[in-house]
Amino acid sequence: MGKKKLNSLEDLGGFVFSTNNDFEYDKNENEETLEPNQQHLEAHFSNKGRGGKTVTVITGFQGSEVDLKTLGKMLKQKCGVGGSVKDGEIIIQGKFRDKIMEILKKDGYNIKRVGG
Repeated sequence: MGKKKLNSLEDLGGFVFSTNNDFEYDKNENEETLEPNQQHLEAHFSNKGRGGKTVTVITGFQGSEVDLKTLGKMLKQKCGVGGSVKDGEIIIQGKFRDKIMEILKKDGYNIKRVGG
């Protein structure tokens, strides 16, 4: 494979270039996580780009990456399956949308079913 051609600054993946020696980049790691009753999550089914395998995708979480990963880990454990957390989404392997919605509602989250 050849090198990927860069068409714009976004293709650099979020790098910040500055000539200011005192510049400090704030990655927003200290983003405050909303309480569960203030969260508005969505539960989707998806199999696009996954070789036909079905996954449940939870979107809409507002908060820190650490809290998102903790929530994802808890959901994976309660469903007994694998998954991942990336790009602000929790991806759980398999069709567990209804079970995940019950778990999150018990924990106080506002979650709605999206799609079929």
